Amino acid sequence: MNTITLKELLTEFLDYRKSLNQSPLTCQVTQSNVGRCLAWLEEQFTVTKAEQLNREYLQSWHLDLGKRMGRWGRPLKPATVNKNIESVRVFLGWLAKGGIVTQQLRDQLEYVKMPRLLPTSVLSHEQVCLVLESVDTHTLSGRRDRTILELLYSSGLRSAELLGLNLADLNLPNHTAIVTGKGRKQRLVPLGVTAHRCIEDYLLTVRPFLKPKLQDERALFLNHAGCRFPYHTLNRLVARAATVLDVPFPVTPHTFRRSCTTELIRRGANLYHVKDLLGHENLDTLRHYARLNISDIQKTHHECHPREHNPS
Repeated sequence: MNTITLKELLTEFLDYRKSLNQSPLTCQVTQSNVGRCLAWLEEQFTVTKAEQLNREYLQSWHLDLGKRMGRWGRPLKPATVNKNIESVRVFLGWLAKGGIVTQQLRDQLEYVKMPRLLPTSVLSHEQVCLVLESVDTHTLSGRRDRTILELLYSSGLRSAELLGLNLADLNLPNHTAIVTGKGRKQRLVPLGVTAHRCIEDYLLTVRPFLKPKLQDERALFLNHAGCRFPYHTLNRLVARAATVLDVPFPVTPHTFRRSCTTELIRRGANLYHVKDLLGHENLDTLRHYARLNISDIQKTHHECHPREHNPS
């Protein structure tokens, strides 16, 4: 009888993924998602070995996942549920390739349907300006924070992309930066005029005085300890700056990415260019943003519909 546990198999699986040069962040998310699933199965059904897994147990976990609440006290979004399911499916697929479980067990774990909703947690340009202007730029940390927010909004970067920026990634004469996105794929993004000006000021008057902890520290943005700016501090920075707004949703770094995308599309940006700017593989992610451009539809309707010109 096989004595290896599912948790031990998960460790082997993660080592395998790392050997394929999987990004550390992806491995971390997989470990967290699958780890929670295995902990739930052990708690609810005392499942600790692969041979104990069955369709009934996985469906029970699937149902429980749909009832869970997120950190804001709201049900998990379908996209979040599907990310958890995807992680478990990939793990089960690896087990199936090794003959440990059947492929059917993986295939029976289905994704939930994604509703085609308009993005709601988006800030208008005026609201973003209020947030940016709320930052006190009379201090070193304030000018750094303003630079971070300007760059988030200007280039639509993900949190990991912004925090992963190194000094060598900047090409200030060309107003561009090399960004490392999902799957360690790199792309060239433009630096807007305001963001570019803030970065130049930060490099000249702020970063030299933050005293990098390591002499050869390459990170663009440093915290008070001279280390690469961390995720939790970025989230706290954005939430604190957004207290000037009265909006019915939490403002996060990703809100700036969505707001950047929305404004570009509303102002007629080419979807293919926006896709490349954001580092998406295809246009599917942008289709619901495109539906926001109701003003153009109204204009076309007014100009072309016969009833608009002959109401009688």
